[in-house]
Order: sequence, then structure tokens, then C-alpha cells
Amino acid sequence: MRILHLDAGKQMRGGQWQVLRLVEGLAAAGVESTLLARRDGPLLEEARRRRLRVTTLGWTHLALLARRHNVVHAHDARSHTMAAIAGGAPLVVARRVAFELGRGIGSWWKYRRARRFIAVSEHVKRILMAGGVAEERIAVVADGVPLLPLSEGARVVTPGDGGDPLKGRALAVEAARKAGVEIEVSSNLEQDLLTTGVFVYLTRNEGLGSAALLAMSAGAAVIASDIGGLREVVRRRENGMLVENDISAIADAIRELAGDRALARRLGQEARRTVSERFTVDRMVRETMEVYQQVLP
Repeated sequence: MRILHLDAGKQMRGGQWQVLRLVEGLAAAGVESTLLARRDGPLLEEARRRRLRVTTLGWTHLALLARRHNVVHAHDARSHTMAAIAGGAPLVVARRVAFELGRGIGSWWKYRRARRFIAVSEHVKRILMAGGVAEERIAVVADGVPLLPLSEGARVVTPGDGGDPLKGRALAVEAARKAGVEIEVSSNLEQDLLTTGVFVYLTRNEGLGSAALLAMSAGAAVIASDIGGLREVVRRRENGMLVENDISAIADAIRELAGDRALARRLGQEARRTVSERFTVDRMVRETMEVYQQVLP
């Protein structure tokens, strides 16, 4: 089985890291993959650094390679459009975002071209169905993350927003100030999680939340927005805290976990167990391969 992966992302965000983990996991399972990535994007550079089979995403490469692979797997909206136009092998589309589907004729045509959709959560599946995609064309395959070394620190950390106005970096910083707790904005998440005790992940729209999963894998206590697919990951006061996007509510949660290390450790331990049981890379790879098998002739 040969899979052609497409990703047109301009930045290294959660979706791009998931593409890399999937391609590497497929290789370990004996599945050959080729990745087409944006010429000026960091995904191309990172894939080359990891010695993966990768080249630039463009119409010529796509038209040629789509007919030399068994499945085309588009990982974002731009590459979905390109794959739908180019044709070739059966098309599988990953859907990680929680936005409503477009209602125009172009959107209708594009979504009709995919054989299967891989929704990152039940929340995203419901959005696809509300947009007219039949349930039998949707498989739910959650993100998979590596189990990071157990955190040894007590820092309070929030991720950078990459310029995304829907992410809540500013809200987290303001809430921490109100709580009287120092918070750090991460620019290197995996490195910073080695010494993170509390991870604050706030957003106004979320398909699942792979950064929150990564923090949970390190045993950090996660404070997350009570929204979208995050509700399928974080269980209130069992393996983390869900909060409204309200400064006072977020500040209360930060103050409590920063001041109660025993509670933070207990939530972090259960969070790590959640990842090891439900959100591994191996599980993501296995379930994705099952979708591929469904579209093969």
C-alpha cells in the first residue's frame, strides 16, 4: 500500500506534527508514504530533517503522484481542494478543525469527491454531518501523541498562538496575572513540558486539542476551555480542569492548581493514563490504516 500525503500548512501547528507522526508510524508498519508539503513551509524542512520521502506540493507533482499511489490523504482544506481537482487515487480527507462546512456549490462538489473523511473527534464528525456528509463516510480517528518523559517541574505554561485569533494566549496571560501566578508562553512545547506542572490551553474553537494531549502525556495538569473536542479529552477534575473562557474562572483554576501540587500531580497522573490508553500514535496509525483499506479497490 502506497499513500500520498498532502499538507499545505504555512506553519508547524498541531496538524503538521500529526502528519509527521502518522507518516513515521506508517513506515514502521511497512506502509510506504510520500509527503507533498508547501515549498516555503517548515513541514517540508522538518520532514527532510527526519529523512522522510517528501517533495514540494504543486500541481505537477500532485497530478503525477496521485496516479502512482493507492490512496491520496489530504490533511488540510487547501490540499483537499487540490486533490479533488487533480483526481487520481481514492481520496481520504482529514478534518481536524471545528468550522462549519461551506454552503456553496464549490464546497458541495469538493466534499463529494472524498471517499472517506477522518474526523479528529466526535464533535468534528457532527459538524461534517451537519454540513451534509453521510455518517457512513466518516471515521473518527483521534490524534495520537508520544508519551513524553514525566515532567519534573512546576512551571505554569501556555502555548503560543501562532497569530491565530481563536487561540487564547492573551486570555491565559491575563487570567494568570489576576491569579497572581507567573505564566510562561511556550515556543518549544516538547522541551518546555519537561518542567511544566500546569498547562493552560484556551481556545474559542477546537476540533480536539493535540497540544493539550501532549501536555497530558507528560503528566502536566491541564486547564482547558470547555469547548468542542476538548470535552472528549479532559474530564472535569478527573484528569484536568475544564473552564469557561472567563478570566475569573480561569484565574481560579490556575490559582488552585499552582497552589495545590498534590491535586496537580493527581490530575497529571490520570491525564497521562488517559493518553496511554486512548491517544497513542500506534492507535492513530492502526485506525487510519483501517480507513485506507476501506477505500482500496
